[in-house]
Amino acid sequence: MERPNAWKSYGKKQLNEVEKEAGDYRGFISDCKTERECAAEIVSRLEAAGYRELEQAVKDGKKLKAGDKVYLCRMGKAVLSFLIGKQPLEKGMNIVGAHIDSPRLDIKQNPLYEDADFAYADTHYYGGIKKYQWVARELALHGVVVKKDGTSVPVVIGEDEADPVVGISDLLIHLAQDQMGKKLSEGVTGEDLDIILAGRPLEGAEKEPVKAMLLSILKEKYGLEEEDFLSAEIEAVPAGKARDFGLDRSMILGYGHDDRVCAFAELKAVLGLKKIPDYTCCCMFVDKEEIGSVGATGMRANYLENAVAELTALEGEYSELKVRRALQNSRMLSCDVSAGYDPLYASAFEKKNAAYLGRGVCYNKFTGSRGKSGSNDANAEYMGKIRKIMDGNGIAWQTAELGKVDVGGGGTIAYICALYGMEVVDSGVAVLSMHAPMEIISKADLYEAVKAYRAFMAEA
Repeated sequence: MERPNAWKSYGKKQLNEVEKEAGDYRGFISDCKTERECAAEIVSRLEAAGYRELEQAVKDGKKLKAGDKVYLCRMGKAVLSFLIGKQPLEKGMNIVGAHIDSPRLDIKQNPLYEDADFAYADTHYYGGIKKYQWVARELALHGVVVKKDGTSVPVVIGEDEADPVVGISDLLIHLAQDQMGKKLSEGVTGEDLDIILAGRPLEGAEKEPVKAMLLSILKEKYGLEEEDFLSAEIEAVPAGKARDFGLDRSMILGYGHDDRVCAFAELKAVLGLKKIPDYTCCCMFVDKEEIGSVGATGMRANYLENAVAELTALEGEYSELKVRRALQNSRMLSCDVSAGYDPLYASAFEKKNAAYLGRGVCYNKFTGSRGKSGSNDANAEYMGKIRKIMDGNGIAWQTAELGKVDVGGGGTIAYICALYGMEVVDSGVAVLSMHAPMEIISKADLYEAVKAYRAFMAEA
């Protein structure tokens, strides 16, 4: 029952393919550190492959045929793509879905203040983080500011080598006796995560001169006023590019593997399909998973259902019944990362049912926590079908749970999509240091995930 290490099966050709995929992914994850940046890159690649906007297809009014390609971008933060198959839509779709948001620090709407000759930005953390991991490290600022006149100003500070970086200070060890005596969760609090932005007073400014210096820089470089933060979305993320990890270069260290590694894998999978599929292939790149899939761009919103309704109308005769059938008859891989087994923290795992780096794409029959709470729990019949597809295509794969039964757990978008009645199982890449500012994956697992998602779309 123990799954073999995928690296042992690779010849020279496969090793070259692994490195090629890894190189493309490093660039993707280095450049795309927010959900907006991910969505923009995904749309760019889809359009280069011949996909056109669903809205334009609706305006054209032409009947969709097998092989047609359309996409929907929702508020610049979520993307759905559809490769129309030979079978009618009501026969169901082969869906793969991942999320493109990651844990981070969000700049508040009224963030700027001055204290002790420093100018700070107040933050609110997004998603589950260990707060102490975000201090004393380089941070970059990514996002967008929308002015009252509707002008959108993109912001990226800290990624170019000539850029300054920002960050959060920590208490020196010499004075940290009280801090070191606290629980890890209390050593650094959410309100302590204030980012230092400036430390030099503006000449001639009497009131808050350092903050005045900061505002003068923002005005000069971006044309921004302090009030513009009221309609801004600026995220503080780890600065720098993803890197090969390990002296053997078998892994990748980077920010946002959860869950952009799965998003990248499904994108490469659908773009690499050589034939028109029997069933329509839908790729979902969704937002807000890290905070419960809420909001207009999260999976709880009904844009998938709305898009399927539009496709049904473009297919021919529209009916609500056809939309319901299309969703219920679909098959889905909910693509999200799983916790990789870490021997340094072995007590948190059950070894027989853990995901191992290098052993291929991972399937979690159920997620949730403590008694499978919040889990989808895929049917045995569906798992049997997945086994057949994986083994039939020579894909390295494994199964896992997210830690020991009573230790913890986690959720994905699987249970939300299952509400439509479709078959769903979680599938993803094993990650070390998940939700840390820098996470680790195996190049082999990325490679196998691309193969797995492509085989699923072609054969499910």
